[in-house]
Amino acid sequence: MANILVVEDEAEIRDLIKLHLQRDQHQVVDAASIEEAEPSMCGKNFDLAVVDWMLPGMSGLGFVKYLHGNKEVSPATLMVTANSEPDDLIEALEAGADDYVVKPFDPGVLMARVRALLRRQSTLVAGDQGKNEENLLRAGDLVLDVEKHEASCAGEPLTLTVSEFKLLANLIKNRGRVMTRAMLVAEIQGEGISVVGRTIDTHVFGLRKKLGDSGDLIDTVRGVGYRVKI
Repeated sequence: MANILVVEDEAEIRDLIKLHLQRDQHQVVDAASIEEAEPSMCGKNFDLAVVDWMLPGMSGLGFVKYLHGNKEVSPATLMVTANSEPDDLIEALEAGADDYVVKPFDPGVLMARVRALLRRQSTLVAGDQGKNEENLLRAGDLVLDVEKHEASCAGEPLTLTVSEFKLLANLIKNRGRVMTRAMLVAEIQGEGISVVGRTIDTHVFGLRKKLGDSGDLIDTVRGVGYRVKI
């Protein structure tokens, strides 16, 4: 059971989201605007915020940016939007949204995204508590030791380039979250390493070949970027 904030100004959609969340036994606080939601946020820790992009007053995008920049408030964020163009979705993700659903949406898809984000949140919390494995990143049969810069798949060592290792580590750290090419470029770029957006595609292609069957863990989100499946 999780504490979830829903901010949506269309009453029918808000009630629909709330109904399905409550059927999954979650505690839900709902509001029609960010301003209306603010009193409920005082002293309450939310695990997830489901936020419409277009809202009266502060926009959902502005709210996501606020949450992303506020380290004391760190719920996962799922943006609900009628904007379906890749540039709009990239803007939402780069503002800090962890995922998105496009209106009109299927409630089953919405709930699948919610469950994925909540699993990711619980994994992050568990990771914070498990100090003995703080340098290890895991996804399926993949294990990355970020301190030793070593990677293995099903117990077999992998030979990765610096860029491939950084790319895979970043995707696993943000597993379940769509990472745009620009985000990945920012993570990989460094001394002696120069990459552009389409270079990321080449690195992903190379990674998938080296990972074999585990390459399917890297999911392509057409027109946006990549993510590691949860």
